[in-house]
Amino acid sequence: MQKKLLLTMVIGILFTSIVGTLAHFTYEWSNENFLVGLFTPVSESTWEHMKLLFFPMLFYGIFACSRLAQEYPCIVYAYPWGILAGTFAIPVLFYTYSGILGRTYTPIDILIFYISVILAFAIVYLVTSRCRELSLHSGKNAFLPWLLVFLLAIAFMVFTVNPPALGIFQVG
Repeated sequence: MQKKLLLTMVIGILFTSIVGTLAHFTYEWSNENFLVGLFTPVSESTWEHMKLLFFPMLFYGIFACSRLAQEYPCIVYAYPWGILAGTFAIPVLFYTYSGILGRTYTPIDILIFYISVILAFAIVYLVTSRCRELSLHSGKNAFLPWLLVFLLAIAFMVFTVNPPALGIFQVG
């Protein structure tokens, strides 16, 4: 039974990695289309790069939850936590290593994206597969994490159009 869940997570890792990698270039390829820019990076800021994981994993997650919720009810609870953890792992890992080394390295930046994707899906898998041990009931507990994902999606769109004057939003 866990094989189906594991296979879905592996496919999700591949999907998110491929779509996220392609999304890095999509805004430019679209001739800087406004709507494309809401879902893909419009600059080289850390904030914009968080979209590389967030939106592909969100879209795959909606698909995965719709397909697996009957068999794995806690996936509805686990998935948004994976999205949030993976998305925020990007700036945490980026600023930690660049702060320690005093500069950035493109290969490490790229590796951070893939590590964050794997971390995100590992969280989904572990929480979903340990649902009963954790006494989670997706119906009662799923609202808050999905609300946070929704608010983050809105924040991505708002701050793409009007980025605050904070370091995470600046190209550096």
